[in-house]
Parts: sequence; structure tokens; C-alpha cells
Amino acid sequence: MVTRRPPLYEVHEDRGAGFTDFGGWEMPVEFDSIRAEHTAVREAAGIFDVSHMGEIRVEGPDAETLMQRLTTNDIASMDPGDAQYACITDEDGVIHDDTMTYRLPGGDYLFVPNAGHDEEAEQRWVDYRDGHDLDAEVSNETADWAMFAVQGPDAVGLAADAVDALGAPLGEESDDLADLSRFTATRATVAGVDCLVARTGYTGEDGVEILCDAEDAEVVWGAFDCQPCGLGARDTLRMEQGLLLSGQDFHPEENPRTPYEAGVGFTVDLDTEFVGRDALAAQQEAGVDETFIGLTLQERGVARHGYEITHDGETVGEVTSGTMSPTLDEAIALGYLPTELAEDGTEVAVVIRGEEKRAEVTTPPFIDQ
Repeated sequence: MVTRRPPLYEVHEDRGAGFTDFGGWEMPVEFDSIRAEHTAVREAAGIFDVSHMGEIRVEGPDAETLMQRLTTNDIASMDPGDAQYACITDEDGVIHDDTMTYRLPGGDYLFVPNAGHDEEAEQRWVDYRDGHDLDAEVSNETADWAMFAVQGPDAVGLAADAVDALGAPLGEESDDLADLSRFTATRATVAGVDCLVARTGYTGEDGVEILCDAEDAEVVWGAFDCQPCGLGARDTLRMEQGLLLSGQDFHPEENPRTPYEAGVGFTVDLDTEFVGRDALAAQQEAGVDETFIGLTLQERGVARHGYEITHDGETVGEVTSGTMSPTLDEAIALGYLPTELAEDGTEVAVVIRGEEKRAEVTTPPFIDQ
């Protein structure tokens, strides 16, 4: 498999970034330090290159039907300019990926699979379209786009300063990007470049995500005078918020989970017909045996992916993500436990280097927002 690189790989390399492989992409993991970048986002603003995320455009007479059948949320409820978080599930209701869908101001749909999932998602959409004789065009545009996330309490102000002009859905109603509602998007000109700007993010902070033509990536990146951040800080930030990471907090083969088990049942609209709907309706009625939880360690040690969670000496679960929280200066983790152990304050243990370390169930987010 050929490793892919973002459009600004050389720019990041010149800035001194360290790189890591993620989903088949060679991406910046840090520019200065994970802690410095994490703190910048919590206290001011940082900019992330997230061009490893996929972009699939769906258009045509049956585009809405196709999107409705393959994502768990209610696509039909979206107006042009809306953004919507959803899961992509199989017939058993197991999550294959989670995704953000934008209904573009022109009416087409652009959905964003996670890194390395774009080709799989494209094929899933094409196969379903062809198998159900739907009239829709599906285009994998991942190579055509650059995507940046500007996040933090100062992020929207920075973005507003960088925007030259706004388009739909704000249009003549406002010339201030701060009026853009959460989970909506608008066309905007940033440093003279036509962009799609959305009030979305993956850090637990306010901010925007910006998509532009890959050829214009350097101009748009340079319009923001704030801390450049890598995937290391993105990971610690999303863990403090308790946000899922595809392929780690769920995986269709290695750790199959449904939206209800993974704590994102709010993405499921059972009044719509989508692949996996019947299985999820049955699970909603019956309830889940295990559920996604957070842990705060009470002893020295850092829980990592794959570490066992025990209760009264018996293995009851497994850590899916863990880190030393830069904000709290204490170890936190995410994972799954039987529902009867998922109450806040329940005492369990995480096995670290063969020793049980005391931990306490803590419902994310771990920090006050």
C-alpha cells in the first residue's frame, strides 16, 4: 500500500514537524510538543492539517435516498448548509465508520469518511446504488481537497478575521462568521480562496473546519497565525472530550460495536430506512450488555489501547484509548464495560505491566467546558 501525503507535507517538514503513519497517510504528529499544542487549543487556538480525512461527493436525483440508506441519521432533515454526524453500519448494526455529512449550499452532499476509509466508502456507496438502481453520482474527491481545523476559544474570531466574504447560508443575513450556527457550513472566501467553512470540530472546543482546493492549501493555511498542531494533540484533545476514534474505539472485525454500545445512539434515527436499522431497533428495545465508558486512574500509570479492565479480580473489559491528560495531569482512558458496572464512581482496575491499578468510572467529558 502506497503511503499518501497531505498537500502541505513539505511545508510541515520545513516547519520541523514529526510525522506518523495514520490510516495510510504520513501526517504531522507534532510540531513543537503535544502538550504545548494541546494547551494552545484549550486556551487560545491551534490549526490542524486534517487533509487525511476523505471526501466523497454524492449528487443526482437519488442522492438523498442513497445517503439516507447508508447513514444512520436523518439526511432528509438537512437543509443546504447543514452538517450532520452519523454512523455507517452493516446489516447487524455494527459501525464500519463514523462520518460528517455536509449538504452543500448547492444541494449536493459531501460526506467525510475517516482516514484510509475513502475508497471503502466509495465502493459501498457505488455497490448500493447499482444494486438498488438509484440515479446518483458518487465521486471520491479526497485527492482534490485540503482540510484544516482551527480549534479553540479564539478560533472563530481568527477565522472571522481571515474571511474576506461569506456566502450561503449566511448570505446577506450576516457578514460575521461568529453567527454561523454549530453544525452548519457556508461558502466563504479565505485569503482570496473559495472555501467551505463549517462550525464543526473534534477537540471539544469551539472552532471551524475548512475545506479548500488542494492547490490553494498553502495560502489558506498561512492565513491563520496560531499554533500549528499535529495528530498527537488532536488525540489527547478528543480523549478528554470522550470522542470516538474509528478503528480504535470501534472496529468492524476486531471490536465490533453498534452506535448504542459506543455511546452515539443519538446518531440513529429509527424512523428512517437504513442498512442496519432493524438490528438497531431490536437492540434499542432489548438494551445493550456493554457500553462505552471513561476511566480516571487513581494510581500512577497510563492505560493504553488493549489493556485489560478488571473488577474483583475478573476481566470485565478492555481499554480502547488512553493517555495522560495534559489538562488534568492525570491518566484517563476510554473503553467498554458491562452496563451494570458503567455507573460513575464504580471502582475497577486497569492491568498495567501485570499490575492492577485502581481506576474509577467517569462519564466523559473529563474536563469542564
